[in-house]
Amino acid sequence: MKKQPLRVGFDLDGVLLYNPARIIRPIVALYKNTFLHKKDLAFYYPYSSFAQWMWKQFHKSSIFIAPGMNIIESLVKQNKIEAYLITARYSFLGPELLKWVNKHGFKRIFSGIYYNSKNEQPHLYKEKMINKFSLNIFVEDNWDIVNYLSKDNKVKCNIFWIYNIFDRGIQYSYKFPYLIKAVQFIKNEAE
Repeated sequence: MKKQPLRVGFDLDGVLLYNPARIIRPIVALYKNTFLHKKDLAFYYPYSSFAQWMWKQFHKSSIFIAPGMNIIESLVKQNKIEAYLITARYSFLGPELLKWVNKHGFKRIFSGIYYNSKNEQPHLYKEKMINKFSLNIFVEDNWDIVNYLSKDNKVKCNIFWIYNIFDRGIQYSYKFPYLIKAVQFIKNEAE
């Protein structure tokens, strides 16, 4: 009997795209918890046109396709995985994202490409999409989102975490330093 392909979701920034700016995540979290005394998981939404312009500039730093993309493409062609691109990028980043996706031919690799067009909280959006597509694995780089999704059976899949150098001391079962290591693990699971 033929094995069903694994349904695997991938975040974009910091996972499929290397983003050197993601290293500041723990610094932002520390600032938020220490000075703003915010312990709940809430992500900032930029309402002003200037703030949105700044976010667009920040997201332009996600320009390098992470090593491992060729393995994902190969696994899709071999029908070993069904891949989904699920990013929490807000609606104002959508048009630029779709241009970029078309330019790099991601549509031929992914069964679906989704962004946060209704500007939901990123962790809630990803939880909804993981459950909607009954994913087996979701690959994420944001520790706050990984931690949220992996608690209390919020999703019925394994959350793979691409950690950054400042977070390397955090203990987690499915922890990888970069995409290619996570994809090699997925490849072994799919065979």
